[in-house]
Formats: sequence, structure tokens, C-alpha cells
Amino acid sequence: MASFALPLAAAPWTGHDTRLIVMVAVAIAVIVSLIALCDFHPFIALIGGSIVLGIGSGAELAKVVESFGNGMGATLGSTGALIALGAILGKLLADSGAVDRIVDTIASRSGPRLLPWSMALIAAIIGLPMFFEVGLVLLIPIIVVMAHRTRTPLVLLAVPALAGLGTLHAFVPPHPGPLVAVGALKADIGTTLGLGLVAAIPTVIVAGPLYAKFISRHVRTEAPAELVASLMRSQGEGKGTGTNTDQGTDGPTAVRTPGFGASLGVIALPVVLMLAKSIADIAFPGSAWYDRLLDFLGTPLVAMFLAVLVAMALFGWGLGRSRAEVRGIVTAGLPAVAGILLIVGAGGGFKQLIVDTGVADAIGKAAAEAHMPVLVLGWLLAVLIRLATGSATVATTAAAGIMAPLAAGAPTVEASLIALAVGAGSLFFSHVNDAGFWLSKEYFGMSVAQNIKTWSVLSTIVAVMGLGMSLLMYTVLV
Repeated sequence: MASFALPLAAAPWTGHDTRLIVMVAVAIAVIVSLIALCDFHPFIALIGGSIVLGIGSGAELAKVVESFGNGMGATLGSTGALIALGAILGKLLADSGAVDRIVDTIASRSGPRLLPWSMALIAAIIGLPMFFEVGLVLLIPIIVVMAHRTRTPLVLLAVPALAGLGTLHAFVPPHPGPLVAVGALKADIGTTLGLGLVAAIPTVIVAGPLYAKFISRHVRTEAPAELVASLMRSQGEGKGTGTNTDQGTDGPTAVRTPGFGASLGVIALPVVLMLAKSIADIAFPGSAWYDRLLDFLGTPLVAMFLAVLVAMALFGWGLGRSRAEVRGIVTAGLPAVAGILLIVGAGGGFKQLIVDTGVADAIGKAAAEAHMPVLVLGWLLAVLIRLATGSATVATTAAAGIMAPLAAGAPTVEASLIALAVGAGSLFFSHVNDAGFWLSKEYFGMSVAQNIKTWSVLSTIVAVMGLGMSLLMYTVLV
């Protein structure tokens, strides 16, 4: 069995190491306080915490600013375009009716007992290219209407949907957190994606349909009456006709909706290309023309770019939309991720200060002396930052930055599993400082206590299952 403990530290512990550990704790406390108590945007809070860490560690002021800027630039350079392309792809899928087509097709072929499983599958498919909040907003009408029509307990459908969206958001690129972890840990994105999907399957099953069956006996809730009424009034518009209706300046214009195969194919395209690159690197090493072609096509930026082009062609021009309308959809998809990009960038700046000030080395010494497994350390760091800040992206970014020097030179699979463990820890026990907590509570008409029993416990199951799957795959593969 492979050992996944950190090597013993070569250098002894010093007073400066103690100071660095104290200062990073203070910096994280500053970030938490600014977000939770002062209601600061995480972008501003991360800058404030970075300055506190830089000054408190004894670094020169000019070096603090330079380090933060370098970290922010490097992080956005590696992930910014991918996040933007993912937002555009999600917008094209939503506005074209592709998401509705996938949902309607799968749901129509499910009996009452299979509805929770179908909802988990739908959420997982939608969760591949879309951010958690976007996917949840898209699924809300389906969950509420389906529960109302079939007289199924709302929690029995809501929990699998939340599990599918949350798990894919934490485990799988091209979501912001996993992307940042892959970049910081120098992991292979295709390998991380493949291992993330493997870990996601049992995780979604346990945290989704299985937990839903248990908790639905103890938590009974109904969606807000106004939401149900508005959704039931809107049913039947554009359904079953193969068309959507867009309101233009000259009146409504009929636009066809895509088929199920095309909708699913566009979502799967970047995943297939990235996985094909990793498989080819392992199965067919060399420099033949097809190796170089797959390396190019499987590069995340190229794979996502091609998926967006195909979506524009199939879901835009191919459905009768004008070039101006397609450009409008693409443009509308970008503003929603501006805040995410800033948070990711500032998290990268904070991460770079952690590295440049020597905090990561000090943590490595402490972990080595404790003989803590590297996967457990990455997961635990993400858990602590997640509980403090409420942001999965901030938790992943900061924890991956701390782990980066400790994972330097790690084999490809090991680096990907560390990224997976960090991503899993970033979802641990969502509570009142997390926007996702309030989205779940309000949409599903729950009290705070009910939401803790459902969404908070569910997110904890995902985090623990993710760590367990990471350790299991490490034992088998490394």
C-alpha cells in the first residue's frame, strides 16, 4: 500500500514559523470578519486579509503589493478565460431551451420511484458546465412543478438536485474551484476531471437519493405559494411544440428548441475532449500527429472554446436566431461571472502571499511533524477556510495555495487527488455565511433548522465522501 504521509521536515521549527502561522490565522480572521460582520464583498475582504498577512509577516510593503498582483494575474491567466467560456456556454444552453429539453426527456421516462434518481442525474448533467447558483435557478421550476404535479414531497426531489449540482461544482473542472486547485497544484486537468467524475458517482448517490429518502421522512416543507402559482400559470408555454417564443422589438419570434441528443452532446463535448487528451497521453505516448492534435483539442481553453462555438452554431444560428441575437446571449452570459472572477483573482493573490511569505513552508513543517496525510491536510485546510468564509471558491483557492509547495513534484495522479480532496473540503457544512444556504432555504420554503438538516448535512456528506473517495483512489492508484 502506498504511503500518503508528508515527508519529515528537513528544517527545524523556529520562532518565525510560529509568527507566520499566527499571522495567517489573523489574516483569515480578518477576511471572515469583513465578510460576515461588516458585509464586505469577498474581493475586498481578500485584499484586506492579504495586506494584513503581508505586513504581519515582516515582508517589505512593495513586495506585498507585487506578490499579490503576481498571484492575481497568474490565477486569472490560467482560469479566467475558462470561467468566462463556461458562463457563455451555460447561457446558450439555458436560453436555447437545451436545458429544458434534457430535463423534460429524462423526467418523462421516469416513474414516481425513480424521480429522485432522475433529478440527481439531471442535476449532475446540468452541473457539468454550469455554476451551482445558475444550475439551481434553472432547476427550481422543474423541482417545484414536478413535486406539485406528482404529489411528491418537495425534499425528496430537492435534495438529489442539490447533491448533483454541489458535487459537480466542487469536484470537477471547469468549475472555478477545481480549476484553481488544478493550476496551483500543477495537476493534469483531464486526470482531475476523470477522477472527479469517478468520485462524484457514489457521492451523488449517497448524498442525493439515499439521503433524500431518509430526510424526507423528517422534514416536510412546501415551496412558497407565490412561486408555485406563478410556475403553474406558466406551464404549457412553448412546451411540446418544439419552439420557444422570443419577444423582440417587432413582436414575438418563433425559435426552435434543440433535440435531446444535441443538447447532451454539447455539454459532453469539452469533457470528452479533455478526457481523450489524458487517455491518449497514457495509452499512446509519443509525438505522432494524432498525439499533438489531441493535446491541442484537449487543452481546456480549446475544448471550452470549441464547445461554445458549437453551441453558438446549434443553439443560435441553427435555431433561427440572428447574429445579433446570438451576440446578445453571449454578452449577457458574462456579467454574472464578473464577481466570481474577482474573487478567484484575489484568492490567487492571497495564495501567492501565503507562498512568498513562507507560510506554506511553515505549515508543511507542522504537518510533517504530525505525520498528517497530505490529502487529509488539504481537505482539512479547505474545511476550516470554508467554515470561516462561507465561500467554496475562496476555500479551494487558499487551501490549494497552501498545499502547492507541499505537493511540488508529486505524480500526476497524486496531484489530481489532492485537488479533489481540497475541492471536497470546500463544500463542508454550508451554513449561514454561504449564499447557497439562503438560496436553498428561500426557494424550498424551509426554516433555518430545516435547511441545516437538509442542505448543510447534505454538503457535509459530499465533503466526507469526497475525502473518502480520494483516499480510496490514492490507495489503489498511487
